[in-house]
Amino acid sequence: MKLGRLPLLALSILALLAALWAGLLRLGWALPALEPGLFAAHGPLMVCGFLGTLISLERAVALGSRWCYAAPALSAAGALGLIVGAPDPTAPVLITLGSLALVANFAAIIRRQAALFTITMALGAAAWFAGNCLWLAGVPVLRMFPWWVGFLVLTIVGERLELSRLTGLGERNRAPFLFGAAVFVTGLVVGLRAPAAGMRLAGAGLLAMALWLGRYDLARRTVRQTGLTRFIAANLLAGYVWLGAGGLAWLSFGGDLTAFHYDVILHTVFLGFVFSMIFAHAPIIFPAVTLRPLPYRAAFYLHSALLHVSLGLRLGGDLTGSYPAYRWGGLLNAITLLVFVGNSARAIASGRRQPAAGAPPLRPAHEASG
Repeated sequence: MKLGRLPLLALSILALLAALWAGLLRLGWALPALEPGLFAAHGPLMVCGFLGTLISLERAVALGSRWCYAAPALSAAGALGLIVGAPDPTAPVLITLGSLALVANFAAIIRRQAALFTITMALGAAAWFAGNCLWLAGVPVLRMFPWWVGFLVLTIVGERLELSRLTGLGERNRAPFLFGAAVFVTGLVVGLRAPAAGMRLAGAGLLAMALWLGRYDLARRTVRQTGLTRFIAANLLAGYVWLGAGGLAWLSFGGDLTAFHYDVILHTVFLGFVFSMIFAHAPIIFPAVTLRPLPYRAAFYLHSALLHVSLGLRLGGDLTGSYPAYRWGGLLNAITLLVFVGNSARAIASGRRQPAAGAPPLRPAHEASG
C-alpha cells in the first residue's frame, strides 16, 4: 500500500482546499460556487475529508496492514463525493463507513497495547463514528458538531498523553486528566438531550484537559531547546491555550449558538487548537506517510504566527460584533493554511535533493516505548 499513500494524502489536501473555498463562500466572499452544495460542505470537508482522512491514513501506516487503509480510502471517497455533489446520502454513508473502519483499526491497536493513551484515541474514533451516524440520520451539524470536536480532541490528547510518559509527571498525575476526559465525554452524551447543559459540561472538560496538558506535557521542557524541537513545542503550547479558550467559550455561551458565538465555539478548537497541533506534528507525520523527508525551516514560523494573528482578528470581530474583522480574519485564516501547504511542499521538495537522513520515522503509537 506504499503507492496508495500519496493518492490518499492528495485527496485529503484536495478536501482541505475545497473546505477553504466553501468557508470563504460562507464568509460572504464573492467566489464562484463550483458546486451548489459546496457552501454547506465546509465543516464535513474539513473535519471528515481532510482531518479524518489524514488521521486515518497515519493510523493505517502505523498498523501496516492492507485492510487498515479502508478507513482513509472510504473517508477520502466520501470527501470526493461532497466536492462533486454526489447524490445524498452517498458521501455521508462513505464517511460513516470510514469512521467505523477507523474504530476497527483502533480495536486492533488496543489488542496489541491496551493503555490509557490508546483507549483515549479509540474513544476519539468512536466519537467520530457517533457524530457521523447523527449526521447521516439528518441531525444538523449545528447540533452534532461536539462529537466531531470529540474525535479530534481525544485523538490529539491521546497522542500527547503517550508522550507525557517521558517526563513521568503525566503518569503520576493521571487523575486530573481522567476527570477532564470523563466530564467532556459525559457532556457529549448529555448534549443529545440537553444541548446547552451538555455543551457547558463538555466545555468544562475541554478546559480541564487544556490545563492538564499545559502542566504536564513534554512541550514545557522542550520549548527551551532549538530548531524543530522548539518549533513543535511552541505550537503545542499555543494550541493548549486555544483549547482552554474554547473550553471557556463553551462554558460561557452554552446553547447560545447565534452566528458570532457559534463561530467562536467552533474555531477556537477547530482552527486554534487543531491546526496548532497539525503545524507541530507535520514535520513528523508527513515523512512517515510520504516516505520523504520534510526538513525543518525557520519559515515554518510564518504560518504559525499567521494562524494566531488571523484567528485573533476573526474572534475579535466575533466578540465585538465587527463583521469586517470577522470576514477579513476568515480570509487570512484561509491564506494561513495555504501558506502552510506551500511551506510544507517546498520543504518536501528540498528534502528530495538532500541526503535521506532527514526527518526521523514516525513510531506507531502502539509500539512506542516512551
